[in-house]
Amino acid sequence: MNAVQDLSFVALISNAHLIVQIIMALLFALSLTSWSYIFRKLFAIRAARRQTEQFERSFWAGGNLHTLHQMASSQRDQSGALARIFEAGMGEFIKGKQASRDALDMGAVLDGARRAMRAAFQRELDGLDTHLNFLASVGSVSPYIGLLGTVWGIMNAFRGLANVQQATLAAVAPGIAEALIATAIGLFAAIPAVVAYNRFTHDIDRLAIRFESFVEEFSNILQRQSR
Repeated sequence: MNAVQDLSFVALISNAHLIVQIIMALLFALSLTSWSYIFRKLFAIRAARRQTEQFERSFWAGGNLHTLHQMASSQRDQSGALARIFEAGMGEFIKGKQASRDALDMGAVLDGARRAMRAAFQRELDGLDTHLNFLASVGSVSPYIGLLGTVWGIMNAFRGLANVQQATLAAVAPGIAEALIATAIGLFAAIPAVVAYNRFTHDIDRLAIRFESFVEEFSNILQRQSR
């Protein structure tokens, strides 16, 4: 019973070397922070996808563009990324059209609207990409941090054997088990971060394709209206 109690997870952590405990604490902090970002990003991408679908239904329903622009402007924070891209392009198109009545300048007006949508597109994409670099860093660095704790723990375990006349498995097992926990915690922090990063990157790429397609299609609509 004492051997089981001594080799329990909590006992191994509490009896580990100070450096190994610091590494474990760092990995726990990285894991908790990454899980916080994972849930926040999960909800943010779901909301962005839902708002994009709602705006696409409203846009392709054939309503008045000026009315849709007013609605997007009045509900800017709740309308979603695609609505803000539309608002930027439509707003620039309206201002450019009011500033110049010359048909020769309509090309410049359309270029301005396209640039405004591109700038809004980049801002929205940057917002969706927030914290993804942190998840990528946790996924790539955590196993090495855990391995550092393992190496340090094993070194201390073998240094302790120098003072023992007869090395047995019972003498070596606790030190090695303490060291291997650091690697396990590192993998526990890294695996969810890597999976979430790959999934979120895929979802954001699909949203980016929808945004780019909308920019091109809306630019064609504005070009037809300017004739």
